[in-house]
Amino acid sequence: MSEQPPYLRIADELRQRIAEHVWEPGDRLPSRAQIGQECGVGENVVRRAQELLISQGVLEGRAGSGTYVAEPRERVRVVRSSAREQPSGSPFRQDMKALRRQSDWESRTDAKVPASAEIATRLGIAEGELCVRTTYEFLADGKPVQLSTSWEPYAVTGGTLVVLPEGGPHAGAGVVNRMAEIGVTISHAVEQPEPRHATAEEASLLGIQKAALVTHIRRTYYSDEGRPVETADIVVPAAHCEIVYEIPINR
Repeated sequence: MSEQPPYLRIADELRQRIAEHVWEPGDRLPSRAQIGQECGVGENVVRRAQELLISQGVLEGRAGSGTYVAEPRERVRVVRSSAREQPSGSPFRQDMKALRRQSDWESRTDAKVPASAEIATRLGIAEGELCVRTTYEFLADGKPVQLSTSWEPYAVTGGTLVVLPEGGPHAGAGVVNRMAEIGVTISHAVEQPEPRHATAEEASLLGIQKAALVTHIRRTYYSDEGRPVETADIVVPAAHCEIVYEIPINR
């Protein structure tokens, strides 16, 4: 059996000290040199351990000041389920209502944006074909908890009342409900979640540490004819949100 890497051992040691209230939320940790000397490792090992705990929301780094124990923050429960799309509105709004949190989102739509090679593949269209791109920042009690960038083929919604996801009479109704208004029935969605580190832009928007862990979900909605009609990149900070999948059982 391979031995645990030294930085993971140090991360466990730091986490244990916090759990035992040696350090309380808001406390500044000793220097890396001091921790390294106490634990018998080099400063680089301590740095890697602290970076791991920062990405998990246990610690926070403050430029020019040091590393501190992060204040506890209740994680937001984000439910992923085909049963969440309701005629009354957004699945995100339903999640936040269940948690008794105030929900809102900010969005920006750019029409007729050429599809990149990756987006074209996901939508089953030619590279460079026009899409409607909408970026979202979802908020719970005024704090950002989720980012999303959505792409819809302009050939599907162009010239209709639902061409702008956040504009017109069906604004904010969700993909399933909007597509139904133009005779497109969504039969299923495919989601591919994977962990990764946040980009600098994502970290800034979400109010998390640079390179903190996030869950990146690639979601694509398909019509009952098997055609992709929307694809999105959803980014959720691991330290602030837990993702739960509800699986409907058909009897």
